[in-house]
Amino acid sequence: MTTALLHTADSLRTRARAGRRAVVMTMGALHDGHASLIRAARRIAGPEGEVVVTVFVNPLQFGAGEDLDRYPRTLDADIKIAEQAGANVVFAPGVDEVYPGGEPQVRVSAGPMGTVLEGATRPGHFDGMLTVVAKLLHLTRPDVALFGQKDAQQLALIRRMTRDLNFDVEIVGVPTVREDDGLALSSRNRYLSPDERRTALCLSRALFAGRDRHAAQEALRARAASAPATRARADALNAIGESRAAADAHAVAHSAAPSTPGGPAAVVAAARQVLDEAARLSPPLELDYVALVDPADFTEVRPGHTGDAVLAVAAKVGSTRLIDNLPLTFGAAV
Repeated sequence: MTTALLHTADSLRTRARAGRRAVVMTMGALHDGHASLIRAARRIAGPEGEVVVTVFVNPLQFGAGEDLDRYPRTLDADIKIAEQAGANVVFAPGVDEVYPGGEPQVRVSAGPMGTVLEGATRPGHFDGMLTVVAKLLHLTRPDVALFGQKDAQQLALIRRMTRDLNFDVEIVGVPTVREDDGLALSSRNRYLSPDERRTALCLSRALFAGRDRHAAQEALRARAASAPATRARADALNAIGESRAAADAHAVAHSAAPSTPGGPAAVVAAARQVLDEAARLSPPLELDYVALVDPADFTEVRPGHTGDAVLAVAAKVGSTRLIDNLPLTFGAAV
């Protein structure tokens, strides 16, 4: 299959289409993470459908001093990756095609969810992101659009926008793709020197430490729920063998209801410990935030939270800013 390269909305609009159209939106510099999105789009569209990959570096979502000018632009390589992953079309419009009248006076507002975490660090970023996503949804007219879960706040906002503004499109999140050492794939990873990359690994290690602490707490909760008597419950907790679980055994046995999950604060603390150690490396990791948030609105979860959560982290290593996250579920059925 040969992938068509199109630059104008008219050329895409007049293209004959059959079956479902699945769209993957990118800013180019494609890597295996993007390829996984395209392959997922191919499966959803099916053999009779069409996969469109957009390549557009959106100036509206870059703030002052950010890396718009040096953001990698590798269209020829992008077309090859898209073709190998199963794309029918690469739609690579210019700025004048997307914003024919210059920067738009009317934009999509991200609302309160766009002011926290990434939005607090990068004011206006999510307004620019949602504006271009809305425009590209209109220009490409997909049945389904796929986005990576690595950009969890972005995905949550796109889902909220399409729901609140009645976009007739299905939004699908695709799990984060990681390299063998755990680093989440990102177009910005290419900026990292070897020493910076070693420091950057602490982002995923921090998330894994938080995940491990969460798993221990959930095991503790499940064990506590299954032990009928106070003393037996404490003995059962101590038998788990995890040192922190043993330290918590007495308190849980006497005061924790079976339905109450372990503390979110302990999960964040486990992640922060790794990040604090990374701040002393050379080169150091400069933490922006680490937070455990509700994926519905990206507010920090409260003690006793049950249900889904996202453990999110952002930091700079050298001049490169990276983000990562892991989904967690508190209080799962036992």
